[in-house]
Amino acid sequence: MTVEYIRYRIPAERAAGFEAAYADAAEALAAAPECVAYELTRGIDEPDRYVFRTTWTSPGTQSEDYLKGDYLKGYEGDITDRSRYENTAVRGDGGSVPSLYDWIGGDEALQRLTEAFYREVLKDDLLYPLFAGMDPGHPQHVAVWLGEVFGGPSAYTAEHGGYAHMIRRHLGRGIQEKQRRRWVSLLMDAADEVGLPDDPEFRAAFVSYIEWGTRLAVINSRPGVKEYDAPMPKWNWGGHPPYRG
Repeated sequence: MTVEYIRYRIPAERAAGFEAAYADAAEALAAAPECVAYELTRGIDEPDRYVFRTTWTSPGTQSEDYLKGDYLKGYEGDITDRSRYENTAVRGDGGSVPSLYDWIGGDEALQRLTEAFYREVLKDDLLYPLFAGMDPGHPQHVAVWLGEVFGGPSAYTAEHGGYAHMIRRHLGRGIQEKQRRRWVSLLMDAADEVGLPDDPEFRAAFVSYIEWGTRLAVINSRPGVKEYDAPMPKWNWGGHPPYRG
């Protein structure tokens, strides 16, 4: 990802016109295939300072390639800086945003979820062949995995081999789509049974990960897939960006 910043100094008497012009000019960014997000911010301590921030998937793309029409022609002389940056691995949510792990109820809630879920899996004719002979500790291991994915302790990476281990668990298993769908359905039932939060925001994020994770498990279980490693998936309220293995 590339983050572009354009900084302006706009006097108060021109501020309203500048913001209106940017609102019109930036409409085209919503349809730009390389644009991830954009925003115009105004200084609090120095109200004449503005920053337009755009995140791009392509390092060669700039706002001027897409900003619409001649709306901003009269403000080119007010630009004080134009610069681009790369994302680093240092990122995260602040303390005002609870993690999905905390919202769920932590490890105790996830343990209840996986115990209830795998109890039903072992009774299910469609899923039992995949889990016959399952290690009694498997539900607990999956709870630890989900805890790390949803923003809790990095215990799966530290104690169970991280993402590479999870991938190995699915290689060559030939998971069918109908089995994936049944897995998802039983997990949603278990979430209701054990009383996981049912607010729409949480359930949307929860289902988003379950769909992503189970579909990737099906892909990894296909013939010919070789062992590989990838970053541990981290889910938050906005979900996960497109996976790039």
